[in-house]
Amino acid sequence: MRNTHTKNVLIACALVAAAITTVSRPETRGIDSREKMRQQAAYQSAKAAKAFEAVMQVRDKAIPRDLIAKAKAIAVFPQVLKVAFSVGGEGGRGVVSRRTADGWSEPVFFRGGGPSFGAQVGASSTDYFLLMMNDESIDGLMKDHFEFGGEIGVAAGPVGRNAGADTDALMQAAILTYSRSRGVFAGVDLKGVVVKPEDNLNLAVYNKTAQELFKEPLDGDSSGESGLGAFPRALGRYTGTP
Repeated sequence: MRNTHTKNVLIACALVAAAITTVSRPETRGIDSREKMRQQAAYQSAKAAKAFEAVMQVRDKAIPRDLIAKAKAIAVFPQVLKVAFSVGGEGGRGVVSRRTADGWSEPVFFRGGGPSFGAQVGASSTDYFLLMMNDESIDGLMKDHFEFGGEIGVAAGPVGRNAGADTDALMQAAILTYSRSRGVFAGVDLKGVVVKPEDNLNLAVYNKTAQELFKEPLDGDSSGESGLGAFPRALGRYTGTP
């Protein structure tokens, strides 16, 4: 039994390693560490934009546009790797853009993670989407350590073109959450998941922390860094804003 469990753990770890290596990354040899981080930031923004576009193009099962129109901020954590063997864990990197008077702000970078429990052995990659529906949810993100479902209400979001019309009860939640894995898209319960600012990346790109960026959001493309505007531009295509 012990040998079988050890074998399963090794298989799960190998699957995670394989999943990581199959995701293309920007070429960073021969450049300084700050420039590497800026390229990584642009890469993260582009990944989040691609994941959001893919969900919104799913016919009749996308995030309701009237909910997107009401969201104060939107977060995407693309390709979060999850490994499970009785007791497992998951974690990933993501971006958050806040609505401003001139459109969606430049992406702010975060890390997310939390426990998972299940019987299966293996690994999977999942995209997560979060709609911040009020200022309280944004204030939560300014903390160094923010857990969904703690003081701030979180709920699995509805899907479909007409779903937003029947969500009065859900609108009491500060955060609506979704996931997409293996082509299946649905609302998901993310209670217990913790997010933290990835301020080494925020500082490298903007010379500001996440807290500073949320207090004074930067307009999309204001940094002039190639690729950073991919995520706010993707949001703008579905909200009629720049």
